[in-house]
Amino acid sequence: MIERLLKQKIEMMIGSEKAIIIMGSRQVGKSTLLREMFADSQDVLWLNGDDLDVQELFEGITSTRLKVIIGKKKFVIIDEAQRIADVGLKLKLITDQVKGVQLIATGSSSFELASKVNEPLTGRKREYKMYPLSFAEMVEHTNLIEEKRMLPHRLIFGYYPEVVTSPGDEKAVLKELADSYLYKDILSLDSIGKPDKLVKLLQALALQIGSQVSYNEIGQLVGFDTKTVDRYIDMLEKNYVIFRLGSFARNLRNELKASRKIYFYDNGIRNAVLANFSMFENRTPEEAGALWENFIISERIKRNAYSGSYCNYWFWRTQQQKEIDYIEEEDGRISTYEFKWDPAAKYKYPQQFIDAYPGSSFEVIHRSNIEEFLLDM
Repeated sequence: MIERLLKQKIEMMIGSEKAIIIMGSRQVGKSTLLREMFADSQDVLWLNGDDLDVQELFEGITSTRLKVIIGKKKFVIIDEAQRIADVGLKLKLITDQVKGVQLIATGSSSFELASKVNEPLTGRKREYKMYPLSFAEMVEHTNLIEEKRMLPHRLIFGYYPEVVTSPGDEKAVLKELADSYLYKDILSLDSIGKPDKLVKLLQALALQIGSQVSYNEIGQLVGFDTKTVDRYIDMLEKNYVIFRLGSFARNLRNELKASRKIYFYDNGIRNAVLANFSMFENRTPEEAGALWENFIISERIKRNAYSGSYCNYWFWRTQQQKEIDYIEEEDGRISTYEFKWDPAAKYKYPQQFIDAYPGSSFEVIHRSNIEEFLLDM
């Protein structure tokens, strides 16, 4: 069993009288983690919001009925809680009225679940995000040398748990993940009116990782207006498929102020969208660089989330094409990073940025020093 970094954080919250909310895409291991944690407990009531009878159970439920259903159980775990109507009010009912019970709910859509629980559970919950397996978790599971050797493989197939634990069968697993998660779950949402165009949108985004994204250009390519592109991208982000990186701009007139880049949370899903699993060593230098950039930034986001690091992050670019791949600001400190697969690759730090933001740190992250960026907890 691969130990998950989130496990200790959740264990520390058990008995806190706050509802524990775990959000993350399907198949990242939310249910597996909870089943491992409570494997030896007989005091758990497991409910799955995907089941119609569970959805019907919660219709018009009262605190009296809930107490009868929960009985003497000390833990109530509700998977895919966003499928339950008015779930926030139902979770509040358990938290407020059924004393001595630890409530844990999971969800694969931050939009659906967060929008339903935020107000009813204000001050009564603790939220956590769970991602596919991380570089740090795999280093702990094997060792640093072994995981660094596997980097070219991870850049193509990613870190979904079933992918990692199915060596030799990665393509089939990713195809099933994409078909069941992307093309069924997400496309079934009421807001998706033209699924064929969403597929084209995903493919267009997959081809532009590491590059600035123009909603207008993508809209023309796919057949959407700009507002629809924005809405669909927002939906994909809230369902943990992609995330956006905005542009850093404060002091210079020629800084790009409204640009954004879009990355996938998992390289394997990105490559599945394009049905391209060719070996990393056979990729063009441009695509290899984009895959490395997508991987390293998504891994950094996992690292920050699990370590409790609270920072803002951007990329930086000027109208003269001077660029920095990634910037973090934490406690007033600005740290900048450039990502190169090849340790021998050369990079000149933009003098404009040095002059505009004195005191900023700079580092080039490559495959030989990746541990300094991803394991520094």
